[in-house]
Amino acid sequence: MSRIHLTREGEIKLHADLKHLKQIERPRVINSIAEARRKGDLSENSEYDAAKEEQHKLETRIHKLEVMVRNVSIIDESKIDNDKVYIGARADLEDVDTGKKMYFILVNELEANLDECKISTVSPIGKALLGKAVGEIAEVTVPRGTLRYKVTKISR
Repeated sequence: MSRIHLTREGEIKLHADLKHLKQIERPRVINSIAEARRKGDLSENSEYDAAKEEQHKLETRIHKLEVMVRNVSIIDESKIDNDKVYIGARADLEDVDTGKKMYFILVNELEANLDECKISTVSPIGKALLGKAVGEIAEVTVPRGTLRYKVTKISR
């Protein structure tokens, strides 16, 4: 697996998610399986089947997060050019057509959260912003046309 570039905040969240799955969710699922077993015949026990399916999904998720943890590379913002938009940057924008001002913080897709204005570098807007400098225009094609955003400021 290739390196996963995260902010320090993203790495902390990844570890917290893994800890929650292992310490809270795993014991809960194990208890669900045990409870379903106590109800008797497993061949016709839909509760047992559902609990085993949930366990499989949980263990798959835990394994995926463990692999990610081993492949995390923390973004060293001091080594990133502040003149261009890259992962970890806050890009202040102005919609060229409406004049509306907004900002986005570019992050790895694992950290994306639109409520916090954090967008993935692989999202259409994120891709369009990558490498742009202040004053440049990022064009994003969407089903209703093309959105145009002027980069007004870049910060970290």
